Amino acid sequence: MIKTLIFDFGDVFINLDKAGALANALTLFNTETIDEEFVAINCLYEQGLIDTDEFLEFYLENFPKVSKIELTDLWNCLLKDFPMHRLNFLKELAASKKYKLILLSNTNELHIDWIKANVDFYEEFKNLFDVFYLSHEICLRKPDAEIFNFVLNSNNLKANECFFIDDTTENTEAAKQLGINTWNINPDTEDIVDLFTINEHLF
Repeated sequence: MIKTLIFDFGDVFINLDKAGALANALTLFNTETIDEEFVAINCLYEQGLIDTDEFLEFYLENFPKVSKIELTDLWNCLLKDFPMHRLNFLKELAASKKYKLILLSNTNELHIDWIKANVDFYEEFKNLFDVFYLSHEICLRKPDAEIFNFVLNSNNLKANECFFIDDTTENTEAAKQLGINTWNINPDTEDIVDLFTINEHLF
């Protein structure tokens, strides 16, 4: 029996434009690929292992022609709208009290600051969860097994009683290896509000 629902944030509740953000980055940095070094820095930032000033300074040193404002705008252009029907779905789910609700997101301070400034109901959204985990605050990041074990152990959860929803296959596969039920949601064709119809075999 599923007792706990664990949700990703991006492309589950708030829409993302990953392709557009990448294209903008390649254009601004005047390059054809994003080096592994930059991917590694992004991961450190998501884990809270470097702060925002250190993160921005790294890029400014590597791309001196790019301004801090341009870099911040580029970083945040990934974030799009948060459809109200998804908030309403979560409100109904929270009101039912059938499940423990947990958010587990790979994110960072700049993105959360943008969301706070642009999503009027962010605090309401956050308060609908029993537990709200942001990677840069807990210094852990998906798909590392450590972050899933942290969630399970901190909340005294059994893996087979949890259901994890994420749009990234690498993340759902990592959770599945620990015995957690998963849904690798496709944001192009599926919506979180259809959770129970698409996954009716589990409920």
